[in-house]
Amino acid sequence: MTELENKEPELNNNLKELIIEALGTVYDPEIPVSIWELGLVYNIDIDDKNNVVIVMTLTTPNCPEAETIPDRVAEAVSKCKNVGDVRVEIVWEPVWTQDNMSEAAKLELGFF
Repeated sequence: MTELENKEPELNNNLKELIIEALGTVYDPEIPVSIWELGLVYNIDIDDKNNVVIVMTLTTPNCPEAETIPDRVAEAVSKCKNVGDVRVEIVWEPVWTQDNMSEAAKLELGFF
């Protein structure tokens, strides 16, 4: 492997860490926990031009914030240094359950 091939994944990992940090600032307005800790984000895909696709769900298809949360996610991720275009895809499969939540989120919400 060349030196460049070794660096590229590291750069993507660093960018992914920044994106995860940004996702930690986006909250479901009805739940005092970030969408990252809630486990609403299923995938973060970064291409070779640093364009980002976030695949996520919501706690329910009837979520009153269904139109605003994806916009807030895209806005937060767009602020990360070196990010290109950002696209947020909402999916309903697999269905979100409380099992998706981090331990910290479960503690915050008193699920233990």
